[in-house]
Amino acid sequence: MKSKWLLAGLIIFSVTTLAAFKTIERRVIKKNVLRSKPAGDVYIIVDKSDYELQVYDAEGWYATYPVVFGNKDLSDKMTEGDRRTPEGTFHIVSRKPHQKWHKMFLLDFPTQESWSKFKERKAKGLIPQSAKIGSGIAIHGTWPNDDLVVDDFTNWTNGCVALKNEDLDELDQLISVGTKVTIKR
Repeated sequence: MKSKWLLAGLIIFSVTTLAAFKTIERRVIKKNVLRSKPAGDVYIIVDKSDYELQVYDAEGWYATYPVVFGNKDLSDKMTEGDRRTPEGTFHIVSRKPHQKWHKMFLLDFPTQESWSKFKERKAKGLIPQSAKIGSGIAIHGTWPNDDLVVDDFTNWTNGCVALKNEDLDELDQLISVGTKVTIKR
């Protein structure tokens, strides 16, 4: 009887340890150590389902950073105020320091693609006719000394993509105004 309980305890410990290891593994910044600087134009892919921001250059994958979003359901932005992160292809239109969130890279949301989806959803009755599309979507940091929200995958923004401030500083060295950003689920 003791061996059954010991085996059950060992299995539970192993599964718990593996899950904790995977969580820790996802928190680590991954970089292509073969290249010290990106080659050519850089672009970003934000994968909401994996909570990752991936940086690519002319030679392929360059770096991955953990991120968090707005609404926990991770679905596409429908209306202003829904706290959802929009999906689609965007570009960085400005880079500036931010009083609350360290730095902010503003995206060109809403794009023509965003407007088309919004109008189609209105026409289908998925959102009210009085709804607004929203704006002000950005990639930004966290409150000072609050990187734990990224480590814990706490979706807290109003629809933006948030990184640890240290990661945002690294990203700032890689991107420029005009950098393409694709957000997908």
